[in-house]
Amino acid sequence: MGKKNTSNAPSSRANRPRRGGRAQRHKSARTSQQSQSLSSFPEDSPKPSSIIEDDSSNRSSGEDDESGRPHIDVPVAMWDFDHCDPRRCSGKKLARLGLITELRVGSRFRGVVVSPKGTLVVSPADKEIVVRDGVAVVECSWARIDDVPFSKIASPHERLLPYLLATNPTNYGKPWRLNCVEALAATFYITGFNQHAETLLSSFGWGDSFWKVNGPYLKRYQTCASAEEVVVMQETIIAELQESYETSRREKDAARSTEDLLVRNPNHAMPSDDDGSSLASEGDLE
Repeated sequence: MGKKNTSNAPSSRANRPRRGGRAQRHKSARTSQQSQSLSSFPEDSPKPSSIIEDDSSNRSSGEDDESGRPHIDVPVAMWDFDHCDPRRCSGKKLARLGLITELRVGSRFRGVVVSPKGTLVVSPADKEIVVRDGVAVVECSWARIDDVPFSKIASPHERLLPYLLATNPTNYGKPWRLNCVEALAATFYITGFNQHAETLLSSFGWGDSFWKVNGPYLKRYQTCASAEEVVVMQETIIAELQESYETSRREKDAARSTEDLLVRNPNHAMPSDDDGSSLASEGDLE
């Protein structure tokens, strides 16, 4: 076989074309074509979707973020003292879902804080505070409430909750025994953020029952203008419930008394005329 013809091969690196030269020329051509295509659209004509600017930065926050996970656009926080079973703790579940932020003891929270040490009840008047600084709760056990260092939980807006019934599995039907998520939801409902409350409760299988049980009370609290009016409304609700209970009890007592009159008393039973037992006894004696 003959030798390879190398007479046309470059003799040095200097004679080689620069790498990427052809690619660079093609890139410049494409850039020029794109510039011409962009400039060919009149200002008032619709642009193809491929060149419409992304306006995601101007979108308002909703109840779901871009990943589809529930989202609340105001701060939601808690102080967690690890009193509860992690598997049943509503606050820890909210934390796992990214719906609540844990606070360190001693840290300050400027929003509404639901606390048994509050002096005012939460009311619609707190709406602006919630919008600006959010809501926080103290996650602890009712059985260990005395162990909580409330002096280290700093907030200028500590609030009590008005009369409401717990619907969580642990304290179902008990007044004021709300857990973490119920306390947050109640605060959002009273201050006019129904969607925020429903977002929190939707993470729990029993969450729908909270509004079903407390909806009539929450609607009446929403009509109040101040904490003082909420207290008056609370007293009215409790008085109505007490009257309803007493009326129901009187009706049951009356029904029971009527039933007693209709039931034959065995202590006053008399033998009937066709009962021959006594006659047979007398005949036996003869």
